Amino acid sequence: MTHPVPIRELPPAGAMRFYLTTHKRHWVKLTHVPLFLKSEHFAVARTLPEALGPYAVDSGGFSELQRHGQWTRTPRQYVQDLRRIWEHVGPYDWAAGQDWMCEDLIINGGQAGPLRFVGTHLSVAEHQRRTVENFLELRSLAPDLRIIPTLQGSTIPEYEHCRDLYERAGVNLRAEPTVGLGSVCRLQSTNEGAAIVTAMAAYGLRLHGFGFKTLGLAKVGHLLASADSAAWSMHARKRPPLSGHTHKNCANCFDYAMRWRTRVVNAIPTWHQPTFEGSEAA
Repeated sequence: MTHPVPIRELPPAGAMRFYLTTHKRHWVKLTHVPLFLKSEHFAVARTLPEALGPYAVDSGGFSELQRHGQWTRTPRQYVQDLRRIWEHVGPYDWAAGQDWMCEDLIINGGQAGPLRFVGTHLSVAEHQRRTVENFLELRSLAPDLRIIPTLQGSTIPEYEHCRDLYERAGVNLRAEPTVGLGSVCRLQSTNEGAAIVTAMAAYGLRLHGFGFKTLGLAKVGHLLASADSAAWSMHARKRPPLSGHTHKNCANCFDYAMRWRTRVVNAIPTWHQPTFEGSEAA
């Protein structure tokens, strides 16, 4: 199955697209709700489902750097994976680059619950340099594949430095349909995280917030073009399954995920709520 390359369709002005993050690739054929999936979950499949609604592709960078402290897939391998996804699943909204997150655990290593981080033991500045360099290489290899630039850092001055790196490399971030905002997942509900989003949005960027949920969306959802969250799965692990469900919990449950997304959208205070684009039902 080969898809013609359509004109990029974005949510209406002022609307935000909220992606539900899942590792269940077959969900793309079940719902019109926007989904966010790792490229690796498509790459290992022999056959791929055709998407019913909009979706975006995560590069899996957090897991790569957490486990290995480096990227184990080359840019060319990643581009091959993205082309296969595009051709068989359908045109995606965008795909993340192979960026380098700047969280302390990613850089210095350590333990967070069951996860062991080996650490890259590089500087924030080096992570930013590699992030921009990778974006330029991916766009050179595949200018047609809607791969987005992502800003990385841990403070406002660091994010501004990363923005400057893109600009000096000739990338006009204001002209990009989507600009990722990385390394804010653990800050998304804090005043520090809100300040970072506000500062980057002030440059006129259409930001995607990685790993945002209720509190973060309530603070800065109106400043984002899109956001994603996998928090539904952790939420489900701590609760009994839905009535009539026979599994131990609903951590992998389509019905639970859809209901959770609707609750998140509806829980945002109406005086500070962005206009959400897309259906809230499966």
